[in-house]
Amino acid sequence: MGAKAELPPVFVLNSLDANVSIIDPDKWVETQRLATGKEPHHLYLTPDEKSLVIANALGDSLTFVDPKTAQVQRVVRGISDPYHLRFSPDMKWFITAANRLNHIDFYRWDGKDLTLAQRVPTGKTPSHLWIDSKSRTVYSTMQDSDELVAIDLATQKIKWRTKTGPMPADIYGSPDDKTLFVGLTGGTGVEVFDVSGEQPKSVQIIKTGAGAHAFRGSGDHKHIYVSNRVANTISKIDMGTRMVVDNYAAPGGPDCMDVSADGRYIYVAARWARKLLVIDTVEKKVVRSVNVGKSPHGVWTLHHAAR
Repeated sequence: MGAKAELPPVFVLNSLDANVSIIDPDKWVETQRLATGKEPHHLYLTPDEKSLVIANALGDSLTFVDPKTAQVQRVVRGISDPYHLRFSPDMKWFITAANRLNHIDFYRWDGKDLTLAQRVPTGKTPSHLWIDSKSRTVYSTMQDSDELVAIDLATQKIKWRTKTGPMPADIYGSPDDKTLFVGLTGGTGVEVFDVSGEQPKSVQIIKTGAGAHAFRGSGDHKHIYVSNRVANTISKIDMGTRMVVDNYAAPGGPDCMDVSADGRYIYVAARWARKLLVIDTVEKKVVRSVNVGKSPHGVWTLHHAAR
């Protein structure tokens, strides 16, 4: 018995099934499927970690779930095409990227309710979001026009836009807010941008593998993982040296990831294989494989390494 039996579940979004697989992290089996709105793609914890927010893109809704018990708390409707989502570090803002509608929405967050403050037209297909640590700037990739856009959070005005490599997807910022890492899903690596000045500068492309897509911090604030969806690998990048320091096999089209609290295991959605994979970063191999639903995407657990 003990601690393992008390661990909170692992959540895996099944985008084409409109539900969530609830995984027992002790037995590594799916215990239930939780219905959501249409096409859930990404999810995020509220700042107080009392709710897991599932963004249902085609359902125009958010499903709030208890991250400990997997019980639905409430459904918020009328949220326009929430593909990707993120809370600002100061806990005052909730941002969504409307992937198919070409805008980013800014909601005020009072700890419970969302109030739409501004809708910002962005250009073709806003994909993933990142917010700097001081809650000053929102960054978003434009996957169909190969651009990176910066928006001032206080004024909700676009500060700049710059070209990227092919089909930019997820973004990850360095702890000092000076560097952004952008996964190039249409390419073979991660593009690095210096955003310390008034205008961004593309400084490097780190070769990781075909279809570089989603990021997850390793927990030490020094390294990040990127899933290479086409190459079927996950690369570990040192943010200081901007070099790949390790690679792990991840068959089935690896996508979104979470990392165990001790930093040893990567939980990754195998998008094309309908599985959740557990990768041991010490043994460098897949040690668990759990069947889930169609097109698994977002992955999250409350018992996680530092983000």
